[in-house]
Amino acid sequence: MSDARNSLIEDFAQRQEAWYKGVAGVFARVHKKDVADVPLDAWRKLIKTTYDGIDVNPLYTRQDELPEAQVPGSFPYTRGAAGVDAATNSGWGVTESFGASATNAQVLSALENGTTDIVAYGDAPLADLLKGVLFQYAPVRLNAGENVKAQVAELYKLVDAEGATPARVELGASPLTSQVDGSASCDLDTAIELAKEATTRENTRAILVDGVAFSNQGGTYAQQIGFTLAAGVEYLRRLTDAGLTVEQALDQLSFRYAITDDQFGQIAKLRAARTLWARVAEIVGAPEKGSCPIHALTAPAMFSQRDAWVNMLRSTVSAFAAGVGGATDVEVLCFDWAIPGGLPGVSRTFAHRIARNTNLLLLEESHIGHVVDPAGGSYYVEQYTNQLIEKSWEVFQDVEAKGGFSAVFATGEITSKLEAGYEKIRDAIAHRVRKITAINEFPNLGEAPLPKDLRVEPTNVKRWAAQFEGLRNRSDDYFEVKGTRPQIALIPLGPLAKHNIRTGFASNLLASGGIEALNPGQVVPGTPEFAEAAKAASIVVICGTDQEYAASGAEALAALRELGVETVLLAGAEGTGVEADGYLNMKIDAAQTLSDLLEKLGA
Repeated sequence: MSDARNSLIEDFAQRQEAWYKGVAGVFARVHKKDVADVPLDAWRKLIKTTYDGIDVNPLYTRQDELPEAQVPGSFPYTRGAAGVDAATNSGWGVTESFGASATNAQVLSALENGTTDIVAYGDAPLADLLKGVLFQYAPVRLNAGENVKAQVAELYKLVDAEGATPARVELGASPLTSQVDGSASCDLDTAIELAKEATTRENTRAILVDGVAFSNQGGTYAQQIGFTLAAGVEYLRRLTDAGLTVEQALDQLSFRYAITDDQFGQIAKLRAARTLWARVAEIVGAPEKGSCPIHALTAPAMFSQRDAWVNMLRSTVSAFAAGVGGATDVEVLCFDWAIPGGLPGVSRTFAHRIARNTNLLLLEESHIGHVVDPAGGSYYVEQYTNQLIEKSWEVFQDVEAKGGFSAVFATGEITSKLEAGYEKIRDAIAHRVRKITAINEFPNLGEAPLPKDLRVEPTNVKRWAAQFEGLRNRSDDYFEVKGTRPQIALIPLGPLAKHNIRTGFASNLLASGGIEALNPGQVVPGTPEFAEAAKAASIVVICGTDQEYAASGAEALAALRELGVETVLLAGAEGTGVEADGYLNMKIDAAQTLSDLLEKLGA
């Protein structure tokens, strides 16, 4: 019997060339060129470059195949910490957080309905909150901030009273990474003391190396991994200086990463992070300790306040990526997390149930947890993982060469790099290169205004949607006073089939800034309908094809000037023969343009 893999290779070059020609043909049609004038490497125009400088090809083939990595559960754990047997490969944990306002009944109900891992945050009264929780089955993690010592003492009492070996207890001390985003934590000396005490207890880890802090401040994937590695290594140094062995120190650390809706990038990020920490463990002489818990959290930065229901979609992709990427457990934040107290009219029980069920649907109905390393063998994921490993290691080595995490953070360099990373994201969103559904693409302008007291930014998080939502807030304030949205009139030239693309583009763009587009349908200069459309707003946008602009654009512009229109914009690029006051197209800084338009409209 012939090897199917080898038989594909025989005509691979011909198949690849056929694809090149196919892509060239598409380019020829789009740009109205003869296909003979389009080079075969036109496909390279489809390459996308990540914020870390990694080129992502439009297609990955056998040519990109890499040597097969070690089996899951084996060093360096690229393909997952769990092995291939049913006992260790049971998917990921379903994590849910409970604070001081939560009740014991809510905790027990969550455990009965699918939650497996508990996070107790703030000053939650643990004796009451965790009553009836069986620690031998349910891993528990603290997020107690500065009050961690008191909460740890209380938790230890509860665990000891049960008299069984706990599944996993984590104290959640995160002094190094917490200083990055300003989140609360104990100091480093306290964390070290907690770790020393934790070594005397079974399945207990004291320190959380929290990569979420870097994500919250806009860090790129390589920065999130590299800086987290640097913090982890500093903890190792401090722990061993305090008398712990390397093995004991490694056993005191766990990691947490924020996972966005960039599916493949996040899968690669977790694989790369796991691989590199195993490499660190190997370098310090304990490769067998190279695997540790890696928690995943749906990234706070990606949550929107407007049309919060769309966050369910983002969270589903995020949870899928975290699970496939091999996270130990996944916490899905409530879809209305970014709104203080949640979306008005939505019960907390419903919001928590939806978050929990997002995980459960992936685990119990899609059965993703029963598949060993689902992403393994993907040419794209394997390549991306390796490239991200290289970029992340460079970040880590740079920090180490300059004296380690604390030394470099003290200089402000880490903060500056995170700010630069965030600016890349913000700029891409502002230019609508990076799409955020319901925010800079397909906004719901008919959505009920968000009450002013709920338009509060979550602390310690640079949300992606914040800039555009700030525009929507201005529109809401205008609506409250005027009873209407800020409005801009469209001047569609030519029949519907010709102007529809640009009227649709302009309406969508304006709505993302809270501006209502008034579309009268096709209008012709010199007619009463044209004059009526022109007088509907102080700012108008001419919309049509380039051919229509050449035919009647100048006439329309002159007519609008005669009618006294204050500002005339054109949907399209410059160079069409229509000397407008501004241009709306895919290359503009949409956020700044919309802000300027709102100001002109008095919003």
